Amino acid sequence: MRIRIVDAFTDRAFTGNPAGVMLLDAFPTDDWMQRVALEVNHAETAFAHPLPPGGEADWALRWFTPATEVDLCGHATLATAHVLHSTGTAEGSLRFATRAGVLTAHTAADGSITLDFPTAPLTEEPVPEGLAAALGAEPLSAHDTGPHCGDLLVELTDEAAVRALAPDLAGLVRHSRRGIIATARAADPAGGYDYVSRCFFPRVGIDEDPVTGSAHTALAPYWSQRLGNPELTGLQASARSGRVRTTLKGDRTLLTGHAVTVIEGELLV
Repeated sequence: MRIRIVDAFTDRAFTGNPAGVMLLDAFPTDDWMQRVALEVNHAETAFAHPLPPGGEADWALRWFTPATEVDLCGHATLATAHVLHSTGTAEGSLRFATRAGVLTAHTAADGSITLDFPTAPLTEEPVPEGLAAALGAEPLSAHDTGPHCGDLLVELTDEAAVRALAPDLAGLVRHSRRGIIATARAADPAGGYDYVSRCFFPRVGIDEDPVTGSAHTALAPYWSQRLGNPELTGLQASARSGRVRTTLKGDRTLLTGHAVTVIEGELLV
């Protein structure tokens, strides 16, 4: 069985978010996929297999962190679409059957891939007691991101505050179902991005995710409303860094980025 490591939301190796990708004939047991994801030990490993023609989707797709299966993952979906196209396994637009419904991916002539994801329904709520101490910064506001992501989106005072975060990861666990998205407006409007973010998911075995596609289904509506523009670019300011172009279309959010395969090998078990 072929296994690949793909850096997503970047066009350069060793940046963006690495994901494992396996194309299979059918899904093995959940335990086996979880063990492979733990062995790969990246934020997510994607497992996909083709579906019979004529249905609502072309491929079945699931995502596992080193600790658990998740309901929605952007970077590993982008990585899977990249593998399918770069290997000649599939052409044109792709439809994936997932826990979050049918997701589509379209590859453009420049190699960029656009994902069509559900927009996260944001619900403002009070900043939880103790979150500021765990995060290491005082949030201006907090929003629940809905059932698929299960994150808490918090805005900080400025870009510098987001970049300087060094949170108590154990302390963050009790404040959301999946993790914390910290964000702020870009300090320099001419810098090529409109907002910054960092994402911490210790509850699912990911201390800090390098570039989180699913988080941008919440960041897109949040910042599009504030900046009055449905088309924005987000910079995830992790150590590896990556950019996600977002287009808000009501209850759907388009996420656009590049990907590059960095490792290809054979799984021997």
